[in-house]
Amino acid sequence: MAAVMLCQIDKGKQLKMKVAIVGATGEVGRMMITCLEESNLEISELDLFASSRSAGTVLYYTDQPIKVQELKQDSLLKHYDYVLFSAGAGVAKTFAPIAIQTSEVVIDNSSGFRKEPNIPLVVPEVNGDLLTGYSGIVANPNCSTIQIILPLAVLDKLFNLKKLIVSTYQSVSGSGHQGIVTLLNQRQGKNDKGVYPHIIDLNVIPQIGGFLDSGYCQEEEKMHFECRKILNKWDLLVSATTVRVPVIYGHSVSVYAEFENEVDIPKSEKTLQNSPRIVYYPNTYITPLDLGSSNETHICRLRLGTDEKSLTFWNVGHNVRLGAAANAVNILITHSKYSGRL
Repeated sequence: MAAVMLCQIDKGKQLKMKVAIVGATGEVGRMMITCLEESNLEISELDLFASSRSAGTVLYYTDQPIKVQELKQDSLLKHYDYVLFSAGAGVAKTFAPIAIQTSEVVIDNSSGFRKEPNIPLVVPEVNGDLLTGYSGIVANPNCSTIQIILPLAVLDKLFNLKKLIVSTYQSVSGSGHQGIVTLLNQRQGKNDKGVYPHIIDLNVIPQIGGFLDSGYCQEEEKMHFECRKILNKWDLLVSATTVRVPVIYGHSVSVYAEFENEVDIPKSEKTLQNSPRIVYYPNTYITPLDLGSSNETHICRLRLGTDEKSLTFWNVGHNVRLGAAANAVNILITHSKYSGRL
């Protein structure tokens, strides 16, 4: 079971921060609270917001009870150093512009701002330099994009990535808590499809999001765009097939990558082993059940693809941690370092 790891913090240099979380009672919102606890940040004030249905819920931060407030039009008019959103694109589009009027940085986990040209889409270990001197909205990428882009950025620097073909095996928690409920209900014999177009128990569904005119579904199109934007390689050829599988936590991805230059397996292995937030397995493989509370991306079965200019590997990551909450908190930490708060 892999250990929890977030960006390292020098506690002696910290300034206390005011932080808010919107969507705090959801699957990712609760994990954001956990990741903030694990980061050892000095937070002087933590406000939690959710819909009227969840308002009044008591959650805990470092064993201290915090009552969740209802999100209203004036909720975010006070100053925060950071506001974390995990409440869907519609809520983010409505409330993030309000929050940014009085707060320094808004970090949004939804797809609402990822395509905006002037809003950075950030995985700190890959393009965290975009946060230097920045204030405004920061977009947190799609879960599957985050876990593959960490090793791909490393390999791109070595061999110059030009084509990417991926197939994902995405857990039901990627659909939020209702995805988990749907699977567990079906495992108990209920035939309600829940949040999915087909039964997910003992099945796989090759569709995540609606289908587009291109024949790709929304999740696939997200991966196409986001890989290009994060790597700043707009001519990158990408084809994704995204599949929902009956796993509670942990997304898996089969990756095939082609490069301009001939690849070197030993060099690839050594570089991956020495890269942040990557765990490399040279002689075995990892499954979603092995992830535990890991905030890293896990790479195994690295091998040549169709020729000496291509690689294939298996990739597993905790979608609620690495693919959402932990990356959002690492964006916060990275920005805090650049801004002198840490």
